Amino acid sequence: MIRDINQFEKNQYDLLVIGGGINGASIANLSARAGIKTALLEKGDFASGTSSKSTKLIHGGLRYLENLEVDLVYESLKERKVQLAVAPHLVQPLEFLIPVYQGDRRPLWMMWLGVFLYDLIAGPYRIKRHKALNATEVLRLEPGLQRKGLKGGVVYYDAQMDDARLCLENVLAASEAGAHVTNYAEVKEYLKENGRVIGVKVQDHIGNRNFEVHAKKVVVAGGPWTHKLLKLDDLRAPKKVRTTQGIHIVYKDKLSERALFIPSQSDKRIFFVIPWLGHSLIGTTDTDYLGDPDRVKVSPDDVEYLMRETRRVFPELDMSPRKILSTFSGLRPLVRKGGSASKVSRKHLFYETPSGLIFVVGGKYTTYRVVAESCLKKIFKRKTWPFALCDRGKPPGSVDDVARSFNLEPETVHSLFGIYGGRVQDVLVMIAKEPRLKEKVSFDPPVIKAQLLYAVQKEMACTVEDITDRRLSLGYLGPVPESVLAAIRDVLPQT
Repeated sequence: MIRDINQFEKNQYDLLVIGGGINGASIANLSARAGIKTALLEKGDFASGTSSKSTKLIHGGLRYLENLEVDLVYESLKERKVQLAVAPHLVQPLEFLIPVYQGDRRPLWMMWLGVFLYDLIAGPYRIKRHKALNATEVLRLEPGLQRKGLKGGVVYYDAQMDDARLCLENVLAASEAGAHVTNYAEVKEYLKENGRVIGVKVQDHIGNRNFEVHAKKVVVAGGPWTHKLLKLDDLRAPKKVRTTQGIHIVYKDKLSERALFIPSQSDKRIFFVIPWLGHSLIGTTDTDYLGDPDRVKVSPDDVEYLMRETRRVFPELDMSPRKILSTFSGLRPLVRKGGSASKVSRKHLFYETPSGLIFVVGGKYTTYRVVAESCLKKIFKRKTWPFALCDRGKPPGSVDDVARSFNLEPETVHSLFGIYGGRVQDVLVMIAKEPRLKEKVSFDPPVIKAQLLYAVQKEMACTVEDITDRRLSLGYLGPVPESVLAAIRDVLPQT
């Protein structure tokens, strides 16, 4: 996947997709696979917004049952099965435990009933059957939990993902199917003819130049930037998106081998403590955000909320700030409605402007394929839309076999398999041609030079942050060592 701006000016596209988050990436993927001449533009890096700042879950949404959104839960559980099949290296089953305490807003019977219905709705898409637990059984699984007031709990199953790389997989798949894609290309103006949008004027932030892209149809999957892109078309356009903020803490040390679904006692929200990258991901919050989506920050109050609630259920845990490796904040672009932020539906809809633009509004990460398919059906009236990600199949052999063949440490090969899946063959080809690329630049987690070069040459990484935060997730584990940053700068193109 080579970054080539010139190709955009030489072509007339059937479909232009604006926005390289998960919805835009999947729309481009499905469109290109159907033989439609497709272009994809992203103003930053792919997945640099909401799509790399989620809770890293592919799930049905157990709490949506409280809103009686059975159709959304069923659709999500069905899509969970799809993602487990098409990207098994990035989407994997995960066990969840819900501890329930005296005084919780959701009593034990309600949790048991909710998880029973969750599995019932899943039907053939269920991962594994849930199990009701008494207090003793909960503590046997998690002895560090608060014992006082513990009534019991329940175990159920969902899935965990690498959100940034799952989005990138869709971009790569779109490119391999013939789509022209690029990052760091910001739409500045719509081109119109007789009041209808026929293309866009774009600023290339890497090459520092302007160019035009022409297309018969334009879809905007702008997420939190939806209103900005609406106003480019019509300054008086009403807001269509309600933006809510979710923050996360990456806590040093793995608190559990399973995820914990924890109902807050201070309000009606829930949050998760999830094993991630050898440590623990704690989140998320759900509050309205009215500021500039380019300037979203983590609030100290939200960090304290998550710390306080986690400390409540892990009373012996050292929840001091020094144990926080990093924090990050994402914005959910929900369908604009009133009421509590946490109660706003995660369903999606499409809005077509008088000028012919189609805006994707709302949705949740798990149902991205459904969003893409629904969008394309609306435009092109076809019934079926082929979907696939990496076509290279499985890695070439076991971890031990590859480690021996390429003289790599097994832990390095295991990490490569988890990041690239079948695409690991491309990295191994680079190593075979240049053995020096086997050299490690990071030991925990293990990263070799080939990965840095691969990110630039094959995954369109343009900046240090593209690699540290989205290609390899190093930035979430605290300050990246200067030696690693220097190695990254050595492979980046000089501008």
